[in-house]
Amino acid sequence: MSVFIYDAVRTVRGKAKPDGGLASQKPEDLVAAAVGGITERMNASPPADALILGAVGQVGAQGGNIALVSKFRAELPDETAAFSLNNYCTSGLTAVGYAASMVSAGYCRSALAGGVEMMSRVPFMGDQADYYTNTSLPPRARYLPVALAADRLAEDIGVSREEMDEAALISQTRTAEAEGTALVASRISVDGLERDECPRAVTAESLGTLEPAFASLAEHYKDVLGREVDHRHTVAHAPPICDGAALALVGGEGLVAAAPRARIVAFAEAGGDPAESLTAGLTATDRALAQAGLTLDDMDRIEYMEAFAVSIVKFMRERKPDPDKVNVGGGSLAKGHPMGASGAILLSSLLDALDVANGRYGLVALAGAAGVGTAMIVERLGD
Repeated sequence: MSVFIYDAVRTVRGKAKPDGGLASQKPEDLVAAAVGGITERMNASPPADALILGAVGQVGAQGGNIALVSKFRAELPDETAAFSLNNYCTSGLTAVGYAASMVSAGYCRSALAGGVEMMSRVPFMGDQADYYTNTSLPPRARYLPVALAADRLAEDIGVSREEMDEAALISQTRTAEAEGTALVASRISVDGLERDECPRAVTAESLGTLEPAFASLAEHYKDVLGREVDHRHTVAHAPPICDGAALALVGGEGLVAAAPRARIVAFAEAGGDPAESLTAGLTATDRALAQAGLTLDDMDRIEYMEAFAVSIVKFMRERKPDPDKVNVGGGSLAKGHPMGASGAILLSSLLDALDVANGRYGLVALAGAAGVGTAMIVERLGD
């Protein structure tokens, strides 16, 4: 059975600070805003047999099955199933993929799927999982903060400071240029915040003055790192922590009167070397392309997660896509990374980019901590 994306929206992203533009909200408020955005755009309540949400920090404000809490806040029907999942930074796209699988298998007619993360309320590593300090695992499998894994990977594959500065500059420049265009057509405002808060004005010169940011963190992970590392990533090479949410309405043919925006062509999950941490997005990409019988050259637009500068540099260097097709509206280095939501945010951004380009095929791919990767290929419909 073919599965379609009828619409997809993303909220603005607010800084994860007490005075951030979304900090007065709750996670379920952001999800409800996304449901409201789809409702307004479709001029009808989205029919959904399930609400599936990715969230990494499932404690405190995001505990208690945040999907269920969000279902109540959004006033979805009692019959709507609701469950949450955690697949680290790929969670939002994993949720959409699982929803599509459920529809394809006939387990439900339709689902709202995506993710939410309010890092102003639940900070990074806020769940205090035993895994983060578990020394019984082999060193290569023990938890290593992604920033340190990124520094080590940059050294291992020879990614220079200049390459990372260039990636950060491109992300910020394209983000600024996309503002006010159709590349943000599916972004919705929340609580008076109308633009993403994290982007900032930078130049090549200002980027060059920044110092590596994560050397002090390495003191706590010497055994896991296994060696001294040449720390290269600055704060400009790391996606800002922030608040945000995104949802997609997926279903079979003829779900609603409105035509779907896209068809899901392929979906893939992958694992990778936990010590390298950020490479499984490439494996997931290869798997999705193989499923679809397509190549990167067939993709009209690509949203590849800027999970630290080394990841986007590695993708561009090794897969050699047309740079004018990748992250055309800017990326997470500029706009921020609300962990559980980012996969669905990038999917929404991809659909906007395809619309602007009048393109056919698009790829979205993400990598996360400890060797997690997810990718999806969609075919734009219409016109």
